Amino acid sequence: MKCTNKLFAAIITVSLTASVLSGCNSATYSMPYDTNSPVSSFRFQTTKQAERADGFAVNLCVTNSDITEGISANTAEAESALLCDVSKSNVLYSKNVHEHLEPASLTKVMTAVVALKYAKLDDILTASSNVEIKEDGASLVGIKAGDTMTLDQALHALLMSSGNDAAVMIAENIGGSVEGFATMMNAEAKALGATNSNFVNPHGLTADNHYVTAYDMYLMFNEAIKYDKFTEIINLNDYSTVYYDNDGNPKELSCETTNLFLKGTYYAPDQVTVIGGKTGTTTSARNCLVLLSKDSSGNPYISVILKCSERGILYEEMTSLLEQINP
Repeated sequence: MKCTNKLFAAIITVSLTASVLSGCNSATYSMPYDTNSPVSSFRFQTTKQAERADGFAVNLCVTNSDITEGISANTAEAESALLCDVSKSNVLYSKNVHEHLEPASLTKVMTAVVALKYAKLDDILTASSNVEIKEDGASLVGIKAGDTMTLDQALHALLMSSGNDAAVMIAENIGGSVEGFATMMNAEAKALGATNSNFVNPHGLTADNHYVTAYDMYLMFNEAIKYDKFTEIINLNDYSTVYYDNDGNPKELSCETTNLFLKGTYYAPDQVTVIGGKTGTTTSARNCLVLLSKDSSGNPYISVILKCSERGILYEEMTSLLEQINP
């Protein structure tokens, strides 16, 4: 038997792989020939304008290697560093951005993303005894078992004061448990393309198999700043509110930012305004920082530093990164 169909022969001329055409005697095809099909070889060959889906990373900064040559930024004491021009989807600086590192409280960026996606700001959260974390040095805002507050209030405690008790409260109320919420965090991270990270808790206290990369941190923070409430909170210097204990008695919550750029301890370059970000510090993660900044034209930038030796050096090296921004 010979393959004599002229139209079928024409298909062969249009970049079909040999595997598709492996048998002339085959009676059926996984994609039957149809001159009216928008994805057929015939229309591929003859239609001038084809419909195409945008690539996943079309609006994302992407880098597979270090970008440090000829750049004056000093990140010698940081294990990993990244600077991205958000509006141009361009990586300006990258160093070890795909290395697995502990994020400390930068974890709370992903906690906020999940909370903002799956709950409402006026939802009432109730604390269990698990909020009373005993780990030495853990940052707490003083939430006790039976206390209630809105998600809005809890997010301020989470992102400004870096309250680990607030993180547990959010996780248990939205995910049912810390473990259930961590599963949600991992699913959402992977949906954003952050496939080199893994979370086992919502706060970032040291735990086995809890890690991120600087690049994944950019992806998660880039998602977080799409929420107006997140950007509003990270831009605040201080915040006060009232929540309630188990008996309905009012309790005052006061939060201050941990971001030393906002506090005025350190200053960004003249052409840059720091909008806000998230800090993170543990003994093993060392000093970490992710920032949203804007140039004099209002264009946004995301910068990340992981595992820097000292807090003061962290801010000096972040300033050096920000100096690479030229509006």
